[in-house]
Amino acid sequence: MTAETETLPRGGEMPASDFLKQLVAVIRAEDSYGSWDDKTDAELLADFIVTREERRDMPIMGDPDPDLLWRVEKFYDAIALLLEKRTGAMAAQMSKIHHEGFGRIVLISGRLVVLSKHVRDIHRFGFESYAKLAEAGDRMTADAAEMVARFPEAVGA
Repeated sequence: MTAETETLPRGGEMPASDFLKQLVAVIRAEDSYGSWDDKTDAELLADFIVTREERRDMPIMGDPDPDLLWRVEKFYDAIALLLEKRTGAMAAQMSKIHHEGFGRIVLISGRLVVLSKHVRDIHRFGFESYAKLAEAGDRMTADAAEMVARFPEAVGA
């Protein structure tokens, strides 16, 4: 290991990403008392990082804790808000996650389901790096924006 790789923060470099900016904004909006004002963006997003080793150490079955469910909710809220910024179409997320960690998350805009995601092993939710987190959020936002563009009449209904 070189000195340069030793000093990299957990999750690697924070890439420039509209999604990561939106996710940080969503999280900071929850801080009504200013408790997180001194935290960097990387510190706020650190819990979204789950390394392969950490994931491997997690049991196959597990109950998701409330903090994890909160992170999942914020992840999809950020996608919905970024979608609205890009397309003007308001979207809301709905999720039904079983206490054993499987379920479904959807983003709905008007009468259109713009994103549908089956989840399992939700207690293992996380990304190997900030770059992977940004990539997943940007990809899902782009997919949702494509649905809005394909079916604008359903979004406006």
